[in-house]
Amino acid sequence: MKVHLVDGTYELFRHFFGAPSHVNGRGVEVAALRGVLGSVLGLLEEGATHVGVATDHVIESFRNELWPGYKDGSGVDPVLWAQSGPLEDGLGLLGVPVWAMVEVEADDALASLAAVAADDPAVEQVLICTPDKDLGQCVVGDRVVQLDRRRGVVLDEAAVVAKFGVAPGSIPDYLALVGDSADGFPGLRGWGARSASAVLARWGSIDAIPPDPRAWEVDVRGAPTLAATLERERDRARLFKLLATLRVDRDLLAGGVGELRWRGPEPAFADLAADLD
Repeated sequence: MKVHLVDGTYELFRHFFGAPSHVNGRGVEVAALRGVLGSVLGLLEEGATHVGVATDHVIESFRNELWPGYKDGSGVDPVLWAQSGPLEDGLGLLGVPVWAMVEVEADDALASLAAVAADDPAVEQVLICTPDKDLGQCVVGDRVVQLDRRRGVVLDEAAVVAKFGVAPGSIPDYLALVGDSADGFPGLRGWGARSASAVLARWGSIDAIPPDPRAWEVDVRGAPTLAATLERERDRARLFKLLATLRVDRDLLAGGVGELRWRGPEPAFADLAADLD
């Protein structure tokens, strides 16, 4: 079997900004909700048998306590966010299990579900349906991959290395150095994609990078300045790595992969479909 894990919050944003407005008979904007439910229905129609969706029930998480600038939902269109709760309810009526996260994020839930599914020998492949670079750290060979459904692109381990220049396990270190504007932390001054990938490809993690750039064994432009910045701000880099590292909690799928098997919609889904036109 193949397991499909969907980032519901990403899908909600994608359809809100990518689909034309649609106001239903009750005068409520439902375009993003329609889009995500239609997308998951399409996944099932394509033959997916085991599907789970993770959402951010609230935008803030434990990471906001660690870094004041972490994403907090400021500026999120209320018309968009008003569709998130109904999305969780609608997916439930569709018969798709939803993990609506509060203390941690949807990405953490996806990492957790993927870890459980990957441990099951009956699972042929785990497809994490999101292009979010954070999830690159979960990729394992061609067994656990990322699927960008919009572009039809699959990222296996070789593709992650080709894209970022580092192995999946080094993605949190990479993001700590270069920053992640989507999540609201800046990385270290002067460190860019080329320098981070070159050094991490050799050393693997922030803590393994020697303080003396002459010991780096890679040719990096401005190495003395980068080394000085890292040595001065190594604790900050560790904090950013902590922000970028997804938390795996296998208890989220304590019942095993069988919880993800789709058995059809609830009868009330037909009423919802009619309400959404």
